Amino acid sequence: MNLEQETKYILNKYNAHANKGYGQNFLIDQNVVDGIIENAGVCKDDLIIEIGPGLGNLTSPLLENAGKVICIELDPKMVSILKDRFSLYENFELINDDVLKVDLNKIIEENCKFKSAKVVANLPYYITTPIIMKLLEDKLNLESITVMVQKEVAERLADKPGGKEVGAITYSINYYTNPEIIIDVPRDSFIPAPNVDSAVIKLDVLKEPKVNVLDEELFFKVIKFSFLQKRKTLINSLSNSGLLPKDFLEEILNKLGIDSRVRAEQLSLEQFGQIADHIKNNDY
Repeated sequence: MNLEQETKYILNKYNAHANKGYGQNFLIDQNVVDGIIENAGVCKDDLIIEIGPGLGNLTSPLLENAGKVICIELDPKMVSILKDRFSLYENFELINDDVLKVDLNKIIEENCKFKSAKVVANLPYYITTPIIMKLLEDKLNLESITVMVQKEVAERLADKPGGKEVGAITYSINYYTNPEIIIDVPRDSFIPAPNVDSAVIKLDVLKEPKVNVLDEELFFKVIKFSFLQKRKTLINSLSNSGLLPKDFLEEILNKLGIDSRVRAEQLSLEQFGQIADHIKNNDY
């Protein structure tokens, strides 16, 4: 029985279906599943946190390869299926909750006997960004995050500052991690097929951020405000946000040797850090 047949069998057995409210699409491509496990480097030394496991198509090989798998699933129907399907696995744990409300730091600390902790998941697309940002902003002791996301989102996450696909989140991702798209996944790899293609992205979490800044909150605020009006110049975007008067911003850019006509997507992480530090120091 291949993965597609197995998925249909499980859906029929439990009279289950994909719940649009939870953004469910069940992965049925075994090659993609194998590629996720391989690229994530899952081994017996690992604690794996899987977010939104659904029917458990990815959970099954994770349990075979990892030291322990903790699944966080919100849908009660899927929780019931997962419990029935994997109850005999001693390295399986299930949490029925919203991942945004779960104390992941505590979970990782309680399982510190494992050499490393990794997130491996097929994320619900409607909540991809909040989940990824929670994983990074909570400064979890993670080695890597390997997740399936919408392809367009993956391209934005994995782009480099100054690239064509960048957004504010690109800078956050590059601040905390080294990102890489590892697998392109066509829409027919799922039941039901989504309206978009997907990709698996791996984020290798850095021990220290790529740039040192005086005030991390201010640094991200500068980046966020810079991208709120993407078609405008950096100065206009920041001055319209009320962060600083336009003439002060011009003075900061002049001191840093940055063209006053520059747009946010043209700046590097280091340049955003320098701007934020100058604002912090009132250096204008």
